[in-house]
Amino acid sequence: MQSAEKISITMTPEMLRMIRETVDAGEYASTSEVVRDAMRVWQRERQEHAERLNAIRARIRRSFEDPRPSLSADEAEAELRRFMNEQVNAV
Repeated sequence: MQSAEKISITMTPEMLRMIRETVDAGEYASTSEVVRDAMRVWQRERQEHAERLNAIRARIRRSFEDPRPSLSADEAEAELRRFMNEQVNAV
């Protein structure tokens, strides 16, 4: 493990109870291990969120850069109607 720094955190009694029960059940060796695992999950979720945002931004950018002509509202509605009819007929 990398060098570690000891910190102090404040949490609700319910959170602390859950941590202690988890340690007492043998799922983790210590409360510190529980918190480190929670941090790893949080880091992974943040990374996945950032990746999703980047993918959305890329799709938006590609949409703006799309050379195809834009559709009017009427044309878009007609296209949607045509698409929905195809879906219904396919079933």
